[in-house]
Amino acid sequence: MIKKTLLILAFIAILSWLIGFVVFANRINNYKIDNTTHTQAVVALTGGRNRIAEAVKILNSGQADMLFISGVNHHTSFDDIKKRQKIDTKSNDKKIIIGQKAKDTEGNAVESTSWLKKNHIDSIRLVTSNYHVERSIVEFKSQNPELKIIPHPVYSENIQKKWWTSWQTSSLIFSEYNKFLYVYISSHLGLRG
Repeated sequence: MIKKTLLILAFIAILSWLIGFVVFANRINNYKIDNTTHTQAVVALTGGRNRIAEAVKILNSGQADMLFISGVNHHTSFDDIKKRQKIDTKSNDKKIIIGQKAKDTEGNAVESTSWLKKNHIDSIRLVTSNYHVERSIVEFKSQNPELKIIPHPVYSENIQKKWWTSWQTSSLIFSEYNKFLYVYISSHLGLRG
């Protein structure tokens, strides 16, 4: 009887994980980008292609007043980033701040929240890769539950929308989904923040 119950529970857990994975994979490929709401700041997380360039475009368009780039290498200045990525800031350089303490997504949330609170900012447009949005939001909300976050996903040409046709994309989404689940569950159990 116990063995049968354990098998049923294992089956339900695996089925739930699979359904959640498919929902997650579909969600990260179908975000509706809000291009109209103004926020006090843009926060860009380093680590993925085109994130910083997209964040600068948002700042240049006037959708936000400031830009904070979290997770920049200690030896890298914003001028280095501008040259390497051929970014035109349209003379908004003084509105761009870089954070150089974060080493991972949780660190991005801690570093950014410190800057946000210091500058009395309560609304942001969060720029990161589409597959990274959900976990990033949970990390940021665990640091600052009152923060208004508008997700702004960046899609990479290297990540296939039809994820099941690419082993590389499938494994990336698989890994990110598991990280998201860990962060989501641990934050709801009060183990984060």
